[in-house]
Amino acid sequence: RQYRINNTVKMKFALFALFAGSAAAFAPAQTGRSSTAMSMEMDRRAAFGQIAAAGAAIAAMPSVANADGAISGASINRARGLYGDRIAALDAAVAKGDFAAVAAEKNAFILFNSGAYPRVKDKADKAVAIDGTNKIFAAIRSKDAGALKAAYGDYVKANDVKPLPTVDSATGQGYSNDYDFRVRSKAGAIYVR
Repeated sequence: RQYRINNTVKMKFALFALFAGSAAAFAPAQTGRSSTAMSMEMDRRAAFGQIAAAGAAIAAMPSVANADGAISGASINRARGLYGDRIAALDAAVAKGDFAAVAAEKNAFILFNSGAYPRVKDKADKAVAIDGTNKIFAAIRSKDAGALKAAYGDYVKANDVKPLPTVDSATGQGYSNDYDFRVRSKAGAIYVR
């Protein structure tokens, strides 16, 4: 909510600057005129120069055009489903002490942390998740299987990581359209008559 307020204020400021620049561009010139034709040409040049300057000033403010990242319950659920399933699937690799398999899924941890906790109010939870990820990869670097099991278990518990359920199309339905994140997963079953 604070982000929208800041962007609204920035947008109002940018629009005010644009309108002020436009008004200044079309204001009468304060210089003496030597000839009518020359004076008209100079005013037009000055006007276009000021309009160009105002456009350049607006283009130089990149934060005005930033999108909010579409933070919603659906995008958080998608991140938890997609990347949480990949993290949960590492259970067997962690039990065997397969450091390479866990290291290969580093991006799943990073994307889970950023996607499951995108809001400002989730900052503390995100910090805990990042700390847990750092502990997992510290255990991998030190090749300590016991520390890896403990760090992975703590991470899964603290972040409520769960695998997607296996859904059979004869007994249930896991998604409703092709845009659902579960469509090409083990939960991607749909009942068809």
